[in-house]
Amino acid sequence: MCEKPIWAAETEENPLSALPKERMLTMFVANRMAKNPFTVTPDTKVSAAKDLMKKHRFRRLPVVDEDGKLVGFLSDRDIMRVSPSPATTLSRYEITSLLAKMCIGEIMQKEVVSVKDDATIEEAALIMYNHKIGGLPVVSSVGAVVGVITETDIFKTFVDVMGLTHGKTRFTIADVGDKVGVVRDLGGIIADCGCNIDSLVTCQQDDGSYEIVVRFDTTDSEAVKKKLEENGFHVSHVVKIG
Repeated sequence: MCEKPIWAAETEENPLSALPKERMLTMFVANRMAKNPFTVTPDTKVSAAKDLMKKHRFRRLPVVDEDGKLVGFLSDRDIMRVSPSPATTLSRYEITSLLAKMCIGEIMQKEVVSVKDDATIEEAALIMYNHKIGGLPVVSSVGAVVGVITETDIFKTFVDVMGLTHGKTRFTIADVGDKVGVVRDLGGIIADCGCNIDSLVTCQQDDGSYEIVVRFDTTDSEAVKKKLEENGFHVSHVVKIG
């Protein structure tokens, strides 16, 4: 019988409060996930889950047992897979009746890829990239579902970390060799120009060299570019974003 209701995960204590202080930072899953998500059980009716996802515009729902522990994952694709096509000869009543008899346990993904709440954003992004998925259920150390993190959360983190909404100027430094002190020297030149670095990332190129993308506030990007190039840095691109 499919009688168990949909419920929102609730915990007596905020799962984030148990994390070490250093893990309460921006780049951790616990600070970026949607907390205490709606969940369904294997006995929840497909029709009820479909209505919930439509009402709240969810694309995914964690499936939990009676103890709140993760046992599966449901996506809108799973529901679409068992829903009749538009070309069906079934009536609306027959379609509703069909879905009302079917339980989540029959269609859910049972081999679930998840991430711990104390994992870094980079770990979550790598898992999603490797498995080609757009979202992950987040579990505590005892396997209880405490959140969901999606590709949108990852994108938002990227935007925040790069300071893209702050209106800073982005400098791309190309053909940087792998040697000690490069970032120190770069930072020193930027500081001498009266600027404070807002964000800095590096990316290794196919030829083994590095590209450095650095963002900071400046009223004279041409002067900064000239100073960097006088000190041997190849400034390949400058743009203000945000």
